Amino acid sequence: MSWSHPVPRISDDERRARLAELRRSLAAGGVAGMLLGSTDSLRYYTGLVWHQSERFLGALVTADGLHYIVPGFERSRVETLPRLAGDIHIWEEEENSAALVLRLMGEKGTLALDDDLPLFFYHALVAKLGAARLTDGGPLIRRQRRIKSAAEIALIHYAMGLTLDIHKQAHALMKPGINASEVIDFIEHRHRAVGADGGSTFCIVSFGAATSLPHGADGDQTLEAGEVILVDTGCQIDGYHSDLTRTYMLDGGNAEFERVWRIEREAQQAVFDAARLGAPCSDLDDAARAVLAGHRLGPDYRLPGLPHRAGHGLGLQIHEEPYIVRGNATPLSAGMCFSNEPMIVIPGKFGIRLEDHIYMTESGPQWFTKPAAGPTEPFSG
Repeated sequence: MSWSHPVPRISDDERRARLAELRRSLAAGGVAGMLLGSTDSLRYYTGLVWHQSERFLGALVTADGLHYIVPGFERSRVETLPRLAGDIHIWEEEENSAALVLRLMGEKGTLALDDDLPLFFYHALVAKLGAARLTDGGPLIRRQRRIKSAAEIALIHYAMGLTLDIHKQAHALMKPGINASEVIDFIEHRHRAVGADGGSTFCIVSFGAATSLPHGADGDQTLEAGEVILVDTGCQIDGYHSDLTRTYMLDGGNAEFERVWRIEREAQQAVFDAARLGAPCSDLDDAARAVLAGHRLGPDYRLPGLPHRAGHGLGLQIHEEPYIVRGNATPLSAGMCFSNEPMIVIPGKFGIRLEDHIYMTESGPQWFTKPAAGPTEPFSG
């Protein structure tokens, strides 16, 4: 899918189905309600997008209702924003928003909390409801959000298509003398121009030895002839992320880089091949490290080698469950989406990260984007 296609959307019917599933989970656990803050989970369940501040704005989900909790002076704005229908309850500036939660909940019943709620509001809730009535709602939310619907996968596909196309455009700009800041500005402009939410979510452009720093170096850099190039960037479409990394050289002839690049690609393919329905997430990380150990890299997190997990889930957050990391026994299920990026770091010389993402189907893993073709050919097809 490319940027020329219509943008997929999450329907209100899908959000209502999500709320119904959440209510079933709450009932099964004997929990009276779920309190959502100004978080990605508020967007996930209701469609309402709001940025967190010192004034609480969120929603209380109960067995028979959806109750928005809103600062009084923000009501008129909230009423104009896309969201599922629900009752709006306001609190004024001199009032306590946690007291409003208590009035809506009543004197009995356990309240599950969105695990992205700020700590200061947790303390306010403890003061009004008592700690014994509060429970962690994170496991319920994460279990639901980590399984993506067809519409969510379509949105991620769309976002990945945008970013892959912009990666190709950035590659065409690369030449000795160009500054990393010029490439970053170009990528930001292009993401914005094709309709990404606010432009690039992030952008790392590294040259030479700076590529051995997984999240880049401070300050600007200038590309010199014969240097390794790493570009890691992404965007959001309707809140859903893309995230792609390519590492390459403009010209061939660097035998060490080309050897390590091929090991990186072998490790990436091993992760894909290990992605079987029912397999624990840890198996995928183990598969990448086994490839590296076979080439006398590592072991474990030692350098030269792979210093971090082999991947992370993504959706409304750039990093979310499931995490592709040692010790994670979560079994892979259809609908899970996650990165495949077993970076190899050669300290002081270069790093190579090839990052594409996988989504699980009933018949096994599928790529969102095709892996890179070669050390000087960062794109397939």
